[in-house]
Amino acid sequence: MTALDTTTPGAPKPGAPVPDTAARAERSPAARLASGVAGGAMRVFLLLVALFWLVPTFGLLVSSFREPTDIATSGWWKVFTAPAQLTAKSYESLLQNDDITSSLFNTIWITVPATLLVILVGAMAGYAFAWMDFKGRDWWFMGVVALLVVPVQVALIPLSGLFRDLGIFGDIIGVILFHVGFGLPFAIFLLRNFFAEIPRELLEAARLDGAGEARLFLTVVLPLGAPAIASLGIFQFLWVWNDMLVALVFSNSESQPLTVALQQQVRQFGSNIEILAPGAFISMVIPLAVFFAFQRQFVSGVMAGAVK
Repeated sequence: MTALDTTTPGAPKPGAPVPDTAARAERSPAARLASGVAGGAMRVFLLLVALFWLVPTFGLLVSSFREPTDIATSGWWKVFTAPAQLTAKSYESLLQNDDITSSLFNTIWITVPATLLVILVGAMAGYAFAWMDFKGRDWWFMGVVALLVVPVQVALIPLSGLFRDLGIFGDIIGVILFHVGFGLPFAIFLLRNFFAEIPRELLEAARLDGAGEARLFLTVVLPLGAPAIASLGIFQFLWVWNDMLVALVFSNSESQPLTVALQQQVRQFGSNIEILAPGAFISMVIPLAVFFAFQRQFVSGVMAGAVK
């Protein structure tokens, strides 16, 4: 006769190794101390890296509040021993410089429309490539992906002639169109891949409820794609705001952005530091403010793309 198995279901059989869960749950004080020290050391290291990364920004900020003579004779760290050096005269000079103030507004007029148009057109095209059936869809998408490897420098001369024939060479609209054209391939590629991961059942349920393509796009796809859209917006904003090559080619003295205006100040005056220091800090702090304002959405979009 065969002996009955009297062991409790789920319990380890006789002779099988018993996992020492209690030993793993209750680590020794030395192990906990070593883990805490390692975690604390990593936090200190990351904090030091962050502070080291912010040193140039802080130095530029301090320099923007110093007199040109003080900047020429000593380093920015001297303000810790002589805080009387700090003054707002450089920003007063900056606000009285018409070239800098107008270029700052030109940068805003270029960056905001170029970012919004890329997001809008890229989202609609990404949805079409992901969920709408039309002839040659895959081939068209492969063409969009191929445009990602086209360098900006290749299009400078042909588009210069085209914009001149259209009468928009030197205008803000020409700079905007260039940034939109070169920002769309990446936008379509990113959003199409993100939208394609939306469950088909969710879209079919919305269609059964009577939602058309426009309503489906606005009420279902866009809210679900908000993290990816925020990430795209940050990338596009930073690229357009910090651009100087395209602006040098397609803008004139009336439509030049802040990057070109600062470069012109260097060429004309050489050491016009009372204008360059505050202007450079404003040009740098605005993208930083945008990034930190949308940091949570940016991280969500990156993590969502990594998981998918």
